[in-house]
Amino acid sequence: MLDLSTTYLGLKLKNPLVASAGPYCRDIGNILKLEDAGVSAVVLHSLFEEQINLESNELDRYLSFNTEAYAESLSYFPDMAGYNIGPEGYIEHIRKAKEAVDIPVIGSLNGISTGGWIKYAKMIEEAGADALELNIYYVPANLELTGAQVEKIYTDLVAHIKASVKIPVAVKLSPHFSSVPNIAKQLDDCGADGLVLFNRFYQPDLDLEKLEVVPNLVLSNSHELLLRLHWVGLLCGNIKADMAITGGVHTAEDVVKCMMVGGKVAMMTSALLRHGLDYVQTLQTNLVEWMTDHEYESIHQMQGSMCYKNVAEPTAFVRANYMKVLSSYAMKSAH
Repeated sequence: MLDLSTTYLGLKLKNPLVASAGPYCRDIGNILKLEDAGVSAVVLHSLFEEQINLESNELDRYLSFNTEAYAESLSYFPDMAGYNIGPEGYIEHIRKAKEAVDIPVIGSLNGISTGGWIKYAKMIEEAGADALELNIYYVPANLELTGAQVEKIYTDLVAHIKASVKIPVAVKLSPHFSSVPNIAKQLDDCGADGLVLFNRFYQPDLDLEKLEVVPNLVLSNSHELLLRLHWVGLLCGNIKADMAITGGVHTAEDVVKCMMVGGKVAMMTSALLRHGLDYVQTLQTNLVEWMTDHEYESIHQMQGSMCYKNVAEPTAFVRANYMKVLSSYAMKSAH
């Protein structure tokens, strides 16, 4: 019998299929549907720093940086007082989710400053969350802020949170660092139990008729997975933290690739939004079929089997692949 089990953040999971933070997580009924469909864990939608302390000096400084119209800049943010049911409501939502399902429930904090994070990290732990995901979504707009200073913001935050709670802590990273392996090592050294690669950077668009900057949300596709496979494959075996892959997981083959480069779990949101929550059943069925056809007995058997350290040609992960790709494309002959 096939063994689909894996471990992530010290949690024993029945399979590597995890629902990442998404709008469906706001409803307990949907979380129940996800459990019934077969997900092994769920990451709840995020509690935002702006909800914790909308009037904080830290937020004021970031919002008002380089703008002459502070009131106008606030219009780009949702009404945080009611967004995602508020801090206290979020804590209660965790309690209800834990009472409703047997799978692990992972809380999520989204922000950058320490401030209220420690308080709410403790409250999330006390509410019964099995782990905490820190979604550090930060766009450094200050020209005077160096890359090293940005990294220190991340590491300081993680160190403070780790010292404040006993539950496992994962960090959701952006790919926009000058050295992804180095920041991964720094966070690993700070005690991060897991790294989630990568946060999707939602760039705003321009409305040319209204001359406004507008939000732009586009669901992911499997092509986006390649960036995640690259870095997880390079990091596998070099850090102690578990790695989760998110962004571009849509098919059973995508899940297999995540495992082979060294991922512990494959997280998904866009696939569930596009196909519905029951799509997890299809993924699991297809995963079992793939493993059977290719004579794999367990998820553990494939984990890390195609990471940088284990493939026959490890240079394919670095510069040699760049040169090979550029030379492999044949231009169509002009007629």
